[in-house]
Amino acid sequence: MGDRDRKQQFRRGGGKPGGKRQESGHQSGRPAWRDRGEAGDGPVILYGWHTVTAALANPQRQIRKLWLSENAARRLADEQIDSRVTPDIVRPSLIDQRLGPDAVHQGLLAEADPLPSPDIDTLPTDGIVLVLDQITDPHNVGAIMRSAAAFAVKAIITTARHSPEATGVLAKSASGALELVPLVTVQNLARALNEMNERGFMTVGLDSQGSENLAAVNLQQPLALALGAEGKGLRQLTRETCSVVARLDMPGEIKSLNVSNAAVLALYIGASRLGLMR
Repeated sequence: MGDRDRKQQFRRGGGKPGGKRQESGHQSGRPAWRDRGEAGDGPVILYGWHTVTAALANPQRQIRKLWLSENAARRLADEQIDSRVTPDIVRPSLIDQRLGPDAVHQGLLAEADPLPSPDIDTLPTDGIVLVLDQITDPHNVGAIMRSAAAFAVKAIITTARHSPEATGVLAKSASGALELVPLVTVQNLARALNEMNERGFMTVGLDSQGSENLAAVNLQQPLALALGAEGKGLRQLTRETCSVVARLDMPGEIKSLNVSNAAVLALYIGASRLGLMR
């Protein structure tokens, strides 16, 4: 297939392989997230070196299609990374067409099946899990996932609605962590927290109005740390369902953090207090 044929193949899908619309970019003026309850079962879009190679290394990830630039294909071969499917070798400009000019794809684009969402009752009863209460920004969720992988978090629990899909910008921001940290999707967060309380989890909601500083709380395993969206914070029912509501005290003039920064600080405090740091 020549470059002209490949370009026509991309254009038949509206400039997109498989005809799927990129949901996480801002090119169309659409929001960078959508309710999962409204989403179909279409393919996950993965791009960038770390994101795609982590997916190729994950036996649970089913790769449907793979587009590579010549340089990316050569690098995969040099590093002896199995592409698993026969890739289409395309010009980087064709991948730009699919993702938009701002996406840093490094010559790699994959369509893949979504990973399965585990059930709450299958979560390990040790270590730390994160609970995200309607955090909608895919950059923030991706950054949280990357930090979660660094701290060996057992799972991230998020809502089926009002949360970004595990594709596109989120996957790129996670830099491969999407393949390492299970993502548990629940319909009702309060119900999930109640189930975790019954299973012996210590559920700690992080809120600026918390009664205690997280660093002073007697933390126990298994630990669930719940974070809310910037501005809104945790919803009232989420706060009421957590066994403890704690705050992160800051010594400086600015007392609040971006939610992804708050997550990494809470994870450091939790892992240190639980003796999980190695």
